[in-house]
Parts: sequence; structure tokens; C-alpha cells
Amino acid sequence: QVQLVESGGGLVQPGGSLRLSCAASGSIFRPNAMAWYRQAPGTQRELVARITLDGSTYYVDSVKGRFTISRARDNAKNTVYLQMNSLKPEDTAVYLCNVEYVVGPRGTYWGQGTQVTVSS
Repeated sequence: QVQLVESGGGLVQPGGSLRLSCAASGSIFRPNAMAWYRQAPGTQRELVARITLDGSTYYVDSVKGRFTISRARDNAKNTVYLQMNSLKPEDTAVYLCNVEYVVGPRGTYWGQGTQVTVSS
């Protein structure tokens, strides 16, 4: 059974940085894609960044130039990171990890979410 463990959220002042991590376990296969979503109270869940197995990336316009998504260099570690710089109050949300498998445990899996709060 695929499990996702997230870490790295917290409280940071505007302009600060945080690094989120998400480790996927429970399968010998590598996820086809790994992504970070976020959801603030009263809003819809939003795709923030996504990275595929071949390294292609996507960012929502509001985070381009500030956030960087990456995968662990060790191919055995199904871990995705989200480096968040120049954080703004509007980045405040619960950030959720999402992984997609197209072989093995086919389907999409979600982490439990980690809170990111940007406030002075």
C-alpha cells in the first residue's frame, strides 16, 4: 500500500523560505509524476507544482520564480521536494503531496497535508 509522509511546513515571515518534503513508500515502482497542491480555507484545491519521471516541471503562475520542485537524486528514493522562497501571506495554505503511478499500484495517492503559514 502506497504511503506518503510529508514534512517541512510551519510558520514563516513574509519573504522567508521553507522546504517541503514528501516521501512515497510501499511500491518498488517509481511514480510517473509527483506534485504539490495547496488549499486555503474556503478555496478550491490548487495545483502548485508538478514534476514527471523525465524531469518535466509545471508551476502555477503565482509561484513561478519563487518555488522549485525537485525529486531526490537517488532513484531509489521516491521523494519530492518543494523549495519555497520569497513567501507571501497569500501562500498560506495546507500543502498536500500527490503522486501518480501508471504501473504497479496504478492510481493517484494523497498525503495528509502540512500547514504553511506566512505571517508577520
